[in-house]
Formats: sequence, C-alpha cells, structure tokens
Amino acid sequence: MQGKKRKATLKKELLNKVIGEVIKEKRAVKNKGILLLAYEYDLSTSSLIQTEKGKRDPQISTLWKIANALDMKFSSFILEVESRLPEDFKLIDD
Repeated sequence: MQGKKRKATLKKELLNKVIGEVIKEKRAVKNKGILLLAYEYDLSTSSLIQTEKGKRDPQISTLWKIANALDMKFSSFILEVESRLPEDFKLIDD
C-alpha cells in the first residue's frame, strides 16, 4: 500500500510542477513580474509563488483566475498543461 501512496504523491508532484512551469512561461511571455501579476489580478502573492514553484496544489478557481490573468481561457490553460504531461498520465491507477 505504501508504494501506491508514494506513486500517487509523485504523480501529483509532477502535475503541480507542470502547472507551475506553464504559469511561469506564460507570465514571462506577458512580461509581468510575479508581484505585479498578483497585485493586478487580486491573487495571493504567496499562493502564486508557491503554485509557480510547483509546491502548491491550487484550487480550480485559483487556476481559472491565473489563466485569465495570463490572457488564456481556462480550457486552453488545461490543454497546455495536459500536453506537457506523459501521454498516459493519470492521477489514479485503474
């Protein structure tokens, strides 16, 4: 059972890492500092920093807000994240 739990934790860490990478890259393209982006779009600075570092498991509403702040539709943001994950990626095993 411990192995399954560790595998699930690693998958979640990978997902959060990829989410953070997408946010960081899109923010750089927008040429916005993390503090300015957080301020302009009423996002928690610490939450945004931790999410960008892949250290936080953000809520859907937070991701939606971040996607909008990056001038992206939420669905486009999720598709970008999904495209960077392994093709057979699942958070749960069958």
